[in-house]
Amino acid sequence: MTRYTLSLKPAITLYGQHDPSAALFEDGRLVFAVEEERYTRRKHAPNTFPENAIRACLDHANVELSDVETVVLPYDPSLRRNILPHYVRSALRRPGVLRKVEAVEQMLVKETQAQLYPVRRVESRLADIGTPVPPIETRSHHACHAASAFHPSGFDEAVVVTVDAKGEYDSTVVWHATQEGLTRVRTYDHPNSLGLFYAVVTEYLGYHMFNGEGKVMGLAPYGSENAEIESRLRELVDVGVDYDVTALTGEWGTDAGVSRLESLFGREWRDEPGEFTQFEKDLAYATQKLTEETVLDIAESFARRLGVDDVALAGGVALNCKLNGRLVASDVVDDVFVQPVAHDAGLALGAGWLDADPADVPEQTHVYWGPEYSMDEIRALLETNKLSYEEPDDLERHVAQRLADGALVGWFQGRTELGPRALGNRSILADPRSVDSRDRVNRFVKHREEWRPFAPSMLESAADDYLRAGGPAPYMITADDVHDDRVDEVPAVLHPADDTTRPQTVRADQNPRYHRLISEFERVTGVPVLLNTSFNDHAEPIVNTPKEALKDFYGMGLDVLVLEDAVLSKEPSSADGT
Repeated sequence: MTRYTLSLKPAITLYGQHDPSAALFEDGRLVFAVEEERYTRRKHAPNTFPENAIRACLDHANVELSDVETVVLPYDPSLRRNILPHYVRSALRRPGVLRKVEAVEQMLVKETQAQLYPVRRVESRLADIGTPVPPIETRSHHACHAASAFHPSGFDEAVVVTVDAKGEYDSTVVWHATQEGLTRVRTYDHPNSLGLFYAVVTEYLGYHMFNGEGKVMGLAPYGSENAEIESRLRELVDVGVDYDVTALTGEWGTDAGVSRLESLFGREWRDEPGEFTQFEKDLAYATQKLTEETVLDIAESFARRLGVDDVALAGGVALNCKLNGRLVASDVVDDVFVQPVAHDAGLALGAGWLDADPADVPEQTHVYWGPEYSMDEIRALLETNKLSYEEPDDLERHVAQRLADGALVGWFQGRTELGPRALGNRSILADPRSVDSRDRVNRFVKHREEWRPFAPSMLESAADDYLRAGGPAPYMITADDVHDDRVDEVPAVLHPADDTTRPQTVRADQNPRYHRLISEFERVTGVPVLLNTSFNDHAEPIVNTPKEALKDFYGMGLDVLVLEDAVLSKEPSSADGT
């Protein structure tokens, strides 16, 4: 009899506020996982229970909730008691007696729920899906992040660093991971949070926390060394293995930290992003530098202390590809695995793996765990809407030729990726050989800031030819330098400020059709690389369904849409690619 475990990350009350997801395990093997945002169409699906994601998990296996043996939550609300004094102090800092009283009352209600009824809200929401509700078990937030990083890494032993804004009480944790499991080595308690440190600067620059940090990372290379900015930051915070950023993060949220930056620099925060001054670029540069310095020192220090060569990372801060690139380049570290679903959506993976023997978890090779759609479904949709399409005999060759001729292509195939990166199943593709491709995608397709860079997908066999570090990099989760003699070949996928890139390498066993497409593009152009960005318009989640792909195709400046075997074009083309 098959044993089912449902792992889910809610974004309600005691379980965090963003990135809800669900994952289904059959006899301990991950078979399906998807983020709730793909169904609600609200990026990060804040303050949402992952009902749609749960139903999708059950539908995939054709089971009912009552067939599930255990539900696992990647939060243990009872651990919140470890920072109860912080919650009290934050409540008492509210202005006015009435607001203080209200804040204390709300805090007491929530903490009573956390200690006495930690899963009641989840039980109630699951009962709307099916009864009886299976037993619900809770796990530590950061332990789930750690399992998501180590268990599928392929490492026998590793230092694991989990870094985010906050778990139940912890913001950064160092683990010693072996085949026997995870041992907590050092804990940096909230509010000493690198995630919040970066979020404060993100808010100061006019973006929103949990959404704009990647933009600040992309802005940083446009800045440069600024001794005044860096020295002022270093006077305010300590960095390195014994970091302390509570001067900016010590109060609830980011408002107090933003005000502290306003006083520190004598400049008001931006209420929205726009044309950035050199000061703002230099601040982004300094923030990125201090963050890299700190995580690198933590990883290297504990690798030396524990006598371990390999490092694994998870938590929202681990989505910082520039930081990860520094770690990959470290002389102290032999190998690095970063969970590509490093943010809170990946907690559903770690919660399902945490109690397993690490040796029993297969090495991770992809993130294609979401829903897929048959050609019968796609043909019915196209014909119902009276849309013209073709099914070329050699689709990959046909699309490669269109790309080489300058077409911007929406590429929809196979199962939806889990995580923030489109890796060849829900992607927008373009020719990497001209900066015109980058500018057209930014301006007419993604409708976003024109300084934002794009990433390449390349054949894994070509990685050493193009990349300084080289080797497999299947998740667009690390930054790398491009060899000088290759820079002019792929300018559209380089960061305009420093010529770095965030690569995805592709093997045939990971994604056969995407590998064939890149191979055909190489046959046509001599370049085994494509510009790849996520298939979504600005500020919306990655498309999930063929219907959403069609909506974006006609609402964006795309030329071609590929839905599995079907090709739609806004201009007539022949199926032989001529």
